[in-house]
Amino acid sequence: MSNVAVIGAQWGDEGKGKIVDWLSSRADVVVRFQGGHNAGHTLVIDGVEYKLSLLPSGIVRPGKLSVIGNGVVIDPAHLLSEIDLLRSQGAEISPESLIVSENAALILPVHKAIDAAREAMRGDAKIGTTGRGIGPAYEDKIARRAVRLGDLASEETLLEKLTALAAHHNVWLAAGGHDLVDASQMKDDLLAMRDAIMVYAGQSWRALEQARDQGQKVLFEGAQGVMLDIDHGTYPFVTSSNTVAGQAATGAGTGPTSIGFVLGITKAYTTRVGSGPFPTEDFGDDGTRMGERGREFGTVTGRKRRCGWFDAVMVRQANAVAGITGMALTKLDVLDGFDVLKICVGYRLEQADGSVIELDHFPADARAQAACTPIYEEMPGWHESTQGARDWASLPANAVKYIRRLEELTRTPVTLVSTSPERDDTILMRDPFVG
Repeated sequence: MSNVAVIGAQWGDEGKGKIVDWLSSRADVVVRFQGGHNAGHTLVIDGVEYKLSLLPSGIVRPGKLSVIGNGVVIDPAHLLSEIDLLRSQGAEISPESLIVSENAALILPVHKAIDAAREAMRGDAKIGTTGRGIGPAYEDKIARRAVRLGDLASEETLLEKLTALAAHHNVWLAAGGHDLVDASQMKDDLLAMRDAIMVYAGQSWRALEQARDQGQKVLFEGAQGVMLDIDHGTYPFVTSSNTVAGQAATGAGTGPTSIGFVLGITKAYTTRVGSGPFPTEDFGDDGTRMGERGREFGTVTGRKRRCGWFDAVMVRQANAVAGITGMALTKLDVLDGFDVLKICVGYRLEQADGSVIELDHFPADARAQAACTPIYEEMPGWHESTQGARDWASLPANAVKYIRRLEELTRTPVTLVSTSPERDDTILMRDPFVG
């Protein structure tokens, strides 16, 4: 059996929640390995809608171990709030079902204040962060001044770290005319939550070592998407962590050989939240129709998503840099009823001298990314309904042709097709856990 890493192959919001939930019923351990509570996953199980932003999707399934790895940055107040919310919906959460890595860095109120202040200062050049302190928390982690979950065990260590943290950030806050932060107050706030959160503290690496020894199946659950990766995405309009499959090992505390199958979640069209380049964005009726039919609003922020046609160039590149083994194509039913479907197969880019070149890849330069215009290939759509289809034979012929063409252009086989938010409305061509 093969452990599976699930990542987004576009700009996030690809429908990972449903796929991870579908797979988690077959796994023993589900691990979050990067990001923070800026990631939103919506699960629909037996008509009940669960909205997760920090907890692994396996948390709503009895008998599964959920792990928040060291690569995640954690807002302790939000974590406790999310636990309380899910318990109110009937989920059973205990130290036996949830382990939070003691090495994980914490998001503090000062990080949110800095995040919001910086976005405001950028004016029209906003990156489009969620304002939840994710970026500043990762900065502190890399600068070796972060407060980690395990630090809550010692009041002396905690105060020492918070004092150094406040001294650093207060210089910037004072220069910007913002309220300063107080180390003692931050310590008191954290200690008030200590007992409630420390019962979950543990070693994610040890939990995965034990899972390996026992032959258990592990599902590594990514957040955001490859094109939001800090190295490989549309920099600087990206998230603050690596979102590729390689991060699953680092951010969970295990070796790369622990990851077998890499499943890339990919919408049948393309969406993006916030600022940044989006070559295939459709500003007309087709884009509006996709947004309305796909209910394209962010789970965490509620922001309306920008919509456009499938970008095969971008997905092929994402699949290559992330090592994606197979794709899960989601929201195919949103394309029902379109007369014509467009697929981006290249870009045109105007040079400084006025000449135009064609590209078969997504450029790294931000100005070039913004200037790319898509080269489209058109295919006939279908008027039959694909909603709720659960086998390949139920799909219209043109839908099958569309999927096969996406496989050719992205050089990656489609492993799963999702035809509605319900977990069982899924067509399986290859079992990721078998490899």
